[in-house]
Amino acid sequence: MNLTPAMRQYVEIKEKYKDCILFFRMGDFYEMFFEDAVTASKAMEITLTSRNKGKEDSIPLCGIPYHAAPSYITKLIEKGFKVAVCEQVEDPKKAKGIVKREVVRVVTPGLVVDADNLQSKENNFLAGFSARDGAFGLAFVDISTGEFRVAESVDREFFLNEIAGLDFKEIVVREELKGNNLLRAFSGCVANYFPSDYFGHDAAVAILGEYFPEDVLNRVDVEGRPAMAEAAGAVLRYVTETQKDRLVHINDIKWYDTAGYLMLDDIARRNLELFTTIADNTKAGSLFNVLDETTTAMGGRRLRWWFNYPLIDTEKIKERLAAVSEIKEGHLLREDLCKALSGVYDLERLGSRISMKVANGRDLIALMTSLKALPGIRKLILGADSHFISSIYEGLDEMRDVAGLIEKSIVSDPPPAIRDGGIIREGYDGELDELISITRDGKGWIAALEEKERRRTGINSLKVGYNNIFGYYIEVTKTNTDLVPDDYIRKQTLVNAERYINQELKGYEYTVLNAEDKRKEREYDLFVRIRDDVAKEIRRIQKTASLLADLDAIVSLAEVAERYNYCCPRVDDEDIIEIKDGKHPVVERMSLTDGFVPNDTFLDCEKSRFLIITGPNMAGKSTYIRQVALIVLMAQMGGFVPASEARIGIVDRIFTRVGATDSLARGQSTFMVEMTEVANILKNATGKSLILLDEVGRGTSTFDGLSIAWAVAEYIHDSNHIGARSLFATHYHHLTDMALTGEGIKNFNVAVKEWGDRIIFLRKIVEGGTNRSYGIQVARLAGV
Repeated sequence: MNLTPAMRQYVEIKEKYKDCILFFRMGDFYEMFFEDAVTASKAMEITLTSRNKGKEDSIPLCGIPYHAAPSYITKLIEKGFKVAVCEQVEDPKKAKGIVKREVVRVVTPGLVVDADNLQSKENNFLAGFSARDGAFGLAFVDISTGEFRVAESVDREFFLNEIAGLDFKEIVVREELKGNNLLRAFSGCVANYFPSDYFGHDAAVAILGEYFPEDVLNRVDVEGRPAMAEAAGAVLRYVTETQKDRLVHINDIKWYDTAGYLMLDDIARRNLELFTTIADNTKAGSLFNVLDETTTAMGGRRLRWWFNYPLIDTEKIKERLAAVSEIKEGHLLREDLCKALSGVYDLERLGSRISMKVANGRDLIALMTSLKALPGIRKLILGADSHFISSIYEGLDEMRDVAGLIEKSIVSDPPPAIRDGGIIREGYDGELDELISITRDGKGWIAALEEKERRRTGINSLKVGYNNIFGYYIEVTKTNTDLVPDDYIRKQTLVNAERYINQELKGYEYTVLNAEDKRKEREYDLFVRIRDDVAKEIRRIQKTASLLADLDAIVSLAEVAERYNYCCPRVDDEDIIEIKDGKHPVVERMSLTDGFVPNDTFLDCEKSRFLIITGPNMAGKSTYIRQVALIVLMAQMGGFVPASEARIGIVDRIFTRVGATDSLARGQSTFMVEMTEVANILKNATGKSLILLDEVGRGTSTFDGLSIAWAVAEYIHDSNHIGARSLFATHYHHLTDMALTGEGIKNFNVAVKEWGDRIIFLRKIVEGGTNRSYGIQVARLAGV
């Protein structure tokens, strides 16, 4: 096939990015050709056409306007594609031959920076994973915020369970691990497999040295943790290669250590419906959806992190609780803070976009607007009693210098494109002001010339016009051509008119058009310089963003506490969990006909260690045991809880065995899934854990199921084995006999009222066992 120079250029660039859809810039469009056009047109739901249509050398083609690219990239990313963005990197007017084009960045599911393509209150993590000498190394980065975390462990199962809730969008991994069961924790994300040398230790240490100073690398012990170093090096190498530059906003490493947090594995997160519901996997109806009242995107991400990783340090928890209490009690303060924070944009992602040189004028204005809200926010929290809030006050940098630079240089409503002019404020640059004056005065000069030529020639219908082909011209109707003076030069003949130029018009055209081009060029240069100056302050922006995220998360917890009348829990290192009038924070918010019935709970590691809860289906057993776990979680993340009183003895982990479904993809039955989850609890729970068990053993025969349930209950209850505080909901009424011999085992049941052959659920947990399941009555209620 005979290809044009542009098509040859396309093919050469595409060869380097075979695994990407190539967005090839052609003027005001991104165009795709050949197989990319066929694939992308279907994925983006746009028309497939062809270049040289109808000819032997026709080429499949589809295209989109350049300004609409973000929304189309979103569609491709959501469907698992990668997009290589190829720009014109020289001015077409100055190009000799074909315009020079280069891929300026690759967008993948884990490397998204455009706000339109991101979930505002969720991180977008790219992970690297490496296994070496019995150790498992992990590194993950969110380039949209600059967060970079690393970890290493020698406990395979523990490690995989720990990271299951991080929801990675993409992973970089060794080729030889393809298909390995190790990667199950990364299921659902896009995988990139690279040869072993991509993870080479020396290369990893070298690239880490380019990104971070020596003290940061020593802090995470890069030399002593080779598996972690290799994972981190591979991630940064992938980021640098795809983004075509070292990203300076990735400037710190945080060690991902779960030792300081209440740990929840993926099973517990799912069963407790922290972020999505079990039934339909939607956010509506989840705990986070009910309790998230954050105003800013970064505050939402911080609160989400607190949900994922509640604390176990009582002093830190008390600091957060004191802060929440102060904001809750200050009704006007809380209202004013919400209003002030509503004027703050996503500083983390704005800072990253500025640092990556993809920010436009509107991004800078959003940054300036946010910074201008800071003095008001600091004034509101001046003199705060809580250490947590006073630390935020002390640390907040108002960055008046950065806000001032943007305010004096960028127009208040800049256009989205940065090369089309109209972005720099008049008065900021003298040279630019002169060029603006020339282009602005041009219209008046043209009007004056038109009037002058009409008088000189006597042609009243004469007009001066402009088009992109000929530039400025003088148009005269054919009935007046005999009046045309000798200094007019014919340029174009129309049906009813002739178009001319003269020396005066041509000379001014050169001045005006040249000034317009120079103006755009000058504005672009100034904007880049301003953006680079702001980018130098990225660490200040990141620090302020983090503090505002903390403040927003605290205000959100305070707002929820006040709105729903939650109480401040007493948190200590004892083993007692005591809850008065506890409620399920999500179910309570539902439109229940009879309202939500609160219940008490008392657990310790001695006389009330293991509570067996019996009662009919639909009576509320599962809701009750879940609400206990959620109240503990909310307290340890530093929030108020849905109860009239609560005392929470620190829990190190929450385990759940609640409900079961077949895992057909893994070839596992309901019972196998259930037993796998139980085995995980038996292996990893400690005496400081909280365990929820719901209907253990029901997936097999009654005799086998009862035997397993009894054995599991004995093992968990026995302080020589686990001795953890536990709630066990069951229909195996024989288990209530355990309370006769097991010290620390107590029976409770969900009270019901019989009305003839019908029952009424009272939803109240009362002490004592029951030997009835009311299955016939429940079936009748269900319409059987």
